Amino acid sequence: MLELPSGTSVLQILPFSVFILFGISWIIQMVYYWIIYSKLAFYNKKVQEDSGTKSVSVVICAKNEYQNLLHNLPLVLEQDYPDYEVIVVNDASDDDSIELLNSLTRKYKHLRIFDLEKNLNFFSGKKFPLSLGIKSAQHEIILLTDADCRPASPLWIKNMVSNYDARTDIVLGYGTYKKTVGFLNQLIRYDAFLIAMQYLSFALSGSPYMGVGRNLSYKKDLFYKAKGFTSHYKLKSGDDDLFINRAANRNNTRIEISPDSHTISTAKANLVQWIIQKRRHYSTAHYYRSKFKFLLSLGYISKLLLYLSFVALLILNYNWLIILIAFSVYFISHWIILAFSTNKMRENDLAVLSPILEIILLALSPVIYFSNLIIKQEKWK
Repeated sequence: MLELPSGTSVLQILPFSVFILFGISWIIQMVYYWIIYSKLAFYNKKVQEDSGTKSVSVVICAKNEYQNLLHNLPLVLEQDYPDYEVIVVNDASDDDSIELLNSLTRKYKHLRIFDLEKNLNFFSGKKFPLSLGIKSAQHEIILLTDADCRPASPLWIKNMVSNYDARTDIVLGYGTYKKTVGFLNQLIRYDAFLIAMQYLSFALSGSPYMGVGRNLSYKKDLFYKAKGFTSHYKLKSGDDDLFINRAANRNNTRIEISPDSHTISTAKANLVQWIIQKRRHYSTAHYYRSKFKFLLSLGYISKLLLYLSFVALLILNYNWLIILIAFSVYFISHWIILAFSTNKMRENDLAVLSPILEIILLALSPVIYFSNLIIKQEKWK
């Protein structure tokens, strides 16, 4: 069936070439799903021996976040955990954030405020205020989140910190978005979930490469050993993913995905705002270690080529039965891994529209990536 007779033309060879491309892309995707992503889908956390309560410093940077601090900060301050402090770095806010924070210190004795004046942030971005918050922390374990995030439960700190042992320096958490009505909300939540499925699965495979500042923990000593953000201080983003990309390894990193450990943010209200946010996240990928740039690019390109070659071969009516069977196997594999993973993360509804959401994200990704090469962003807030 696959033999090419002698004297065939370019037009006759083209379908066979597309078929080979489809086959290679299919194999790569099977490896990603069943060797890498399956790590998260079938993950069971190892029970740790209770080594006593570990002191924790929660660090939050806030710039003009009055409303978010008003609604979210009390949930951080009222965690069911006996020994922790909360440090909020007010990064030269123009609103009433500092007044709110000062009023909260009268009620919550474990809240500490670092008020950063405008002329003190020597670099644009979040890294300088975040560094100040980490360096002023009184405890070894640092737990990071954002002002626009709220813990999913009073057990957030307890679950994240439960992963620390003698070898652990980093704990990667999951930051989801609040579920609301509308297709855009599902798209944003699905995108966040896919990113998490990637970095959590890679970490479980022994190749941690990023985390998200919405829910991330590491030891203060590691921050000093890695020299903080100095290797990428000129970049406006990367305080989370670039730091983890350089400091994490297969031995010092663990993950936490229990629903009680999640943080929840409010998704962007319109497509343009979300794309701007995505552009900021994409801006750091160029600075990842070569190994991870290759693996992430291979995963995306092979999936894109799988879809494109599948459609092309159907149009060309070339080995359509084999193509349909192979693509069905891919789709079932995708569905199985996604179903198990979303079930663990309590994101079950995302599986319903996943084929449509997947195609949209595949189409949007290169647009966002190349827009970063043309238009530069100036501010982190």
